[in-house]
Amino acid sequence: MLFDTDVLIWALRGSLKAAKEINEDANRFISAVSYMELMQGARNKQEQMLIKRFLNELDFIVLPITEAVSHRATIFIEECALKSGMQLADALVFATACENSLTLCSANKKHFGCIASLDAKVFAPNN
Repeated sequence: MLFDTDVLIWALRGSLKAAKEINEDANRFISAVSYMELMQGARNKQEQMLIKRFLNELDFIVLPITEAVSHRATIFIEECALKSGMQLADALVFATACENSLTLCSANKKHFGCIASLDAKVFAPNN
């Protein structure tokens, strides 16, 4: 399963529901975009180290932004940005899931709902 940044943030903040969701899948992937978003959101080096340790201990595999991912993300932006407000980072994460034939776990249904080719599992942090 490919986990979106939002699920990882919930887990890092101590959400038992997010931790359970992550622990239920033995094959854990994130997009390079999610990795960069996590690093960018860290307030200091200690938080960056905590994020790296979290990802390493849970054996997350970081998937690169390939030419195919970029192409598919471009199509997603053309088709969905105006109707759903999809942003660049979301399009790249969603395209990474599609290009790698992975289910996406995300709470961001508003943006990925218009992508018929995306296999997604909605994460509801408050339920």
